[in-house]
Amino acid sequence: MASASTASTAPAPAPPAVAEARRPRSRTVPTWVWALPPVAVLGLVFLYPLGLVVQESLAPGAYADVFASASFREALVTTVWLAVGATVGCLVLGFVLALIVAFVPFPGAKAVSRFIDVFLSFPSFLITLALLFVYGTVGMANGLWTGATGAAEGPFHFLTTPWGVLLAEITYFTPFVMRPLLAAFSQLDTAQLEVASSLGARPARIVRKVILPEALPALAAGGSLVLVMCLNEFGIVLFTGAKGVTTLPMLVYSKAILESDYAAACVVAVVNVAISVGLYAVYRVVSKRAGA
Repeated sequence: MASASTASTAPAPAPPAVAEARRPRSRTVPTWVWALPPVAVLGLVFLYPLGLVVQESLAPGAYADVFASASFREALVTTVWLAVGATVGCLVLGFVLALIVAFVPFPGAKAVSRFIDVFLSFPSFLITLALLFVYGTVGMANGLWTGATGAAEGPFHFLTTPWGVLLAEITYFTPFVMRPLLAAFSQLDTAQLEVASSLGARPARIVRKVILPEALPALAAGGSLVLVMCLNEFGIVLFTGAKGVTTLPMLVYSKAILESDYAAACVVAVVNVAISVGLYAVYRVVSKRAGA
């Protein structure tokens, strides 16, 4: 009887909602708080200096003076045609080399493919320095020529011209086109190639009708990336010693360091950044459509 009376007088368990309300709530940090440190670092390291550049470029008459100068127009034209020429050269050479590495069986093909990944980490001035050793005024090619003919100097002096800069940029940036192409070729269904070959299609027709359509997104993505990087390339132009070649980055260096005209340098830098950001946006759209 006693146990029965005790059980009848025991309080009923609280509903789950009430029990949950009685528990002490843990204080959670809002999500936006975690975004403050990276935003602060980004603002201090990048946005603040960029804001100073933009502010300096807004000096009275700075844009008008720079846009009216012949040096700016020449630098803009030189930058654009070098970037476009290097991009076209990288697309053609990269496509041919990627075809050979991916579809022509030869010993060491895998090693070559891996070396391309390593090559992407090389600094641009290293490639230019290697070209100077080969084609420079006292390079190997001129040395062989003077040794064989007895001439006072060799015939190779193109490295200090725009064509030398173009060669160096094509040499350095071609792997940036090959990498997405090799990735695209690795996903290509080999059955299509076998069917086309069994139907009597020649290699050139197979490349044009089967391989090239599959490679177009990768070509567009790699070409867009190369175009953006060529527009901002500084080390190659500087190390080739091409004094007659002035690109927008070189003009920024000349205005800021040699002439101490910081307003003009900032104007050129803002223009260069605007062009680069616009092309980078195009590159991101192309890469997204290509699945890169």
